[in-house]
Amino acid sequence: MNTRNPFQPVDETARELALDLITQARFAALAVVHPDNGLPSISRIALATDSAGWPLTLISDLAEHSRALEANPACALLIGEPADKGDPLTHPRLTLHCTARPIPRATEEHTALRASYLSQRPKAGLYIDFADFRFVRFEIVDGLLNGGFGKAWKMTREDLCPPSNQRTT
Repeated sequence: MNTRNPFQPVDETARELALDLITQARFAALAVVHPDNGLPSISRIALATDSAGWPLTLISDLAEHSRALEANPACALLIGEPADKGDPLTHPRLTLHCTARPIPRATEEHTALRASYLSQRPKAGLYIDFADFRFVRFEIVDGLLNGGFGKAWKMTREDLCPPSNQRTT
């Protein structure tokens, strides 16, 4: 049995890479547990960040992943896209283990998120006010950063969210 630890100690370079991936992500793969059969399910979602740097999306209540998140808010996000050239496995990517928190409409928080989201994703203006759409914030529990072959870090919530941006769950 191989007991070798593949993870490097987290340093500032790893923290910066992870935070850059979060803030630059335009979309993510969202993994949820399907409420009908308990199997994993994955969807592509648009992604932005709130003012504290937490990942955020706008999703329709009609989407299967919305129903899955209502049944079980535990989820994961995979962010980071390969460049046009090279082996996709050599490009950085970050898995975030999260708890999904829906933001109620008609609240000050929703209003603030609406303005911020539109500044990051202006094309969402076409549907942001549809009655079935709502914001979901992904509160990070921990993460796995893969910076390419031989570059892996197991990251804590604190590694992924600077202390000034910590949010209590």
